[in-house]
Amino acid sequence: MTPIRPTPAAYAPALPVHADPETDALCDSGLLHELAYAFGGPFHFLLPHRFDANVAAFRAVLDALDVRGTIYYAKKANKAAAWVERCAANGVGVDVASVGELRQALGHGVRGPDLVVTGPAKADELLRLATAHQCLIAVDALDELDRLLALTRDGTAPRLLLRVLPPGASDSRFGMTDTELDTALVRCARAGDGPRMEGFSFHLSGYAIRPRAALAVRLVGLCQRARGLGLPADRVSIGGGFAVDYLPHADWQDFLATQRPEHYHAGRTFAAADFYPYHSPIAGADALRALLTTVPPGHPSTVASLLREAGITVLMEPGRALLDRAGCTVFRVQGVKDRGPRGVDAGRPDGTRPAPPGAPGAPASAGAYGILTVDGTSLSLSEQWFNSEFAPDPTLVTPRGRAGRGRPYPACVAGASCLESDVLTWRKIVFPARPAIGDLLVYRNTAGYQMDSNESPFHDLALPPKIVIEPADGPPRWRLDRRPAS
Repeated sequence: MTPIRPTPAAYAPALPVHADPETDALCDSGLLHELAYAFGGPFHFLLPHRFDANVAAFRAVLDALDVRGTIYYAKKANKAAAWVERCAANGVGVDVASVGELRQALGHGVRGPDLVVTGPAKADELLRLATAHQCLIAVDALDELDRLLALTRDGTAPRLLLRVLPPGASDSRFGMTDTELDTALVRCARAGDGPRMEGFSFHLSGYAIRPRAALAVRLVGLCQRARGLGLPADRVSIGGGFAVDYLPHADWQDFLATQRPEHYHAGRTFAAADFYPYHSPIAGADALRALLTTVPPGHPSTVASLLREAGITVLMEPGRALLDRAGCTVFRVQGVKDRGPRGVDAGRPDGTRPAPPGAPGAPASAGAYGILTVDGTSLSLSEQWFNSEFAPDPTLVTPRGRAGRGRPYPACVAGASCLESDVLTWRKIVFPARPAIGDLLVYRNTAGYQMDSNESPFHDLALPPKIVIEPADGPPRWRLDRRPAS
């Protein structure tokens, strides 16, 4: 009757998310099981009031530092209409990169001047629509600039930024070199009063603060130079790159230091660099504060002061950071299979089999684990798109609520497709008890890029619906997310 006591050699350390009493209460309310029954498959639930709170935090930083700024929600982070509805209600802009995204933003009440259009080599249809609605267009190349300036002859006046190729990023396919920027400025100046060249933009990969601060100040200098050519140039866009802090520092560092192939189904390996940085000491609006209060090399004052002195408005395009803790993904367990340390069959030479992990009589020795199969696929948890996996532990929810402590049960989590690679979590998570068919796995904080970046109706499986849950006096209220027809 000895339960498994997982050791570091056998199983990776647990990765519980930060405390979240509101989501805990939803898990214990019975609502998630009702929704799983109603929709007959996996689903995502959204918490729009948390989006509002994240927007307010970014605005509070701008107000505290007396910096003029505009927030554009990066729509690519999640396709749900609920976020765009909240943008319209809160006067927040939206960052779009396709005709479909632009139409949806307009259809949900976001004004054209509150949209910024990004992405490379934009189609003529997108440029025409954006210009007609007075959207701000981040121009990525000289040929795109020429096509956009040609629209001026049709009696329209495009608003534009010039996207800068960051220093040291010569291999990037985005942005213009210094020579191309020189040419672009001359072409904008020669175009006269038609187009409005409003400034410059950049996007840096990763989450480092100081390189962003240095590049933001460089763009302030470019604006001053453009003004010398008679161009308005009164804003700079610093893009996105505001990290989200999913996990406590100690847990994340312990995991990175100890993870090894035997912690994963089939001996899968992940290097530390393969993972998103699931712990970030400076995240969300705090990252914006850190950037604006940085003193860049060679300058006497902070980025905020330099922006104020130059009369520059800072633009930003957070996606994941505005969706922090604003949604979860729910799968139903529909199969549980017991396995030995690495073999398909954990049987003994005499034909008998040892007790599976979590069962009475299960040994305390290392390696035995289960394979859970859920009623969806890994395409609805999109981190695998990056040859990685979503690290935070899912919460096991029984019909009575979150699973209590029983006999620990290590298991990986696989999808319902016919592909060996369809695995949501390769790591052998130590669940507090053996999951049963019909239990739910709740992957928390998945609204940012996880829910639908890579979704697919493979096997003719329905795409998981998005359910909007709103606070109420009494039981929580829910509705389907609304999206206009594409």
